[in-house]
Amino acid sequence: MVALRALVDAGFEVPLVISRPDRRRGRGSQLVASPVKRAAIDLGLPVSDQLGDAVEVDADIGVVVAYGRIIPVSMLERLAMVNIHFSLLPRWRGAAPVERAILAGDRETGVCLMEVAEGLDEGAVFARRSLTIGADESATELRDRLAVLGAKLLVDSLRHGLGSAEPQVGETTYAAKIERHEARLDFARSAEQLQRTVRVGRAWAEFRGRRLGVERARALPGSGPPGELDGVVVATERGLLELVTVKPEGKKAMAAKDWVNGVQ
Repeated sequence: MVALRALVDAGFEVPLVISRPDRRRGRGSQLVASPVKRAAIDLGLPVSDQLGDAVEVDADIGVVVAYGRIIPVSMLERLAMVNIHFSLLPRWRGAAPVERAILAGDRETGVCLMEVAEGLDEGAVFARRSLTIGADESATELRDRLAVLGAKLLVDSLRHGLGSAEPQVGETTYAAKIERHEARLDFARSAEQLQRTVRVGRAWAEFRGRRLGVERARALPGSGPPGELDGVVVATERGLLELVTVKPEGKKAMAAKDWVNGVQ
């Protein structure tokens, strides 16, 4: 959405926006448009959920951002495309580069403007920009910063010319989608690792047989039996994890100290 608005604000003509089909959500199972589709409509742009429509319009180039589907070579032969990828390729090719960078403890990440190729994020890179990952930055916060950085890189590159793309060089790593079990807080791990899990989002632990979501936490020095709760601090295999914001099952998010007072 950020890139779309940036292109329009910069004066580029956008003949068509491709987004996923509307999905049924909520108790009434009403059809709900994707955020990208809603943004396109607000900007007065035509929208389709059929990928093939992209080659039927008079476009010079296609721009792909977090599309999540493989684009057939037959389409790429008819319309060249560039992709904004949220990592410093070839590190973290794939679906969850932001989350994997945080879980791995990376101190730096960035965005790459690359050719869309047949393989998964294997295209040559036109330009890249890096930034430092904040020590307590969540995946949502980091993704928002990368979106702004990527939109600026895209607009600047299209405005001044893409130039020559360079093949990716270095060790390749893959960013697989985050599975549900990976969000569980296992206190047999270190506090630092658990804090990273919380930063990725949807972290949870079990308390008295019920799920407790953990939305913010801090790693602290100290020791104790792993899993032991003392106020808002939980001992881990190495270090302590201070709970800052939690979400009890069936309730709204709240300060951890308020939750502790309530559960006695």
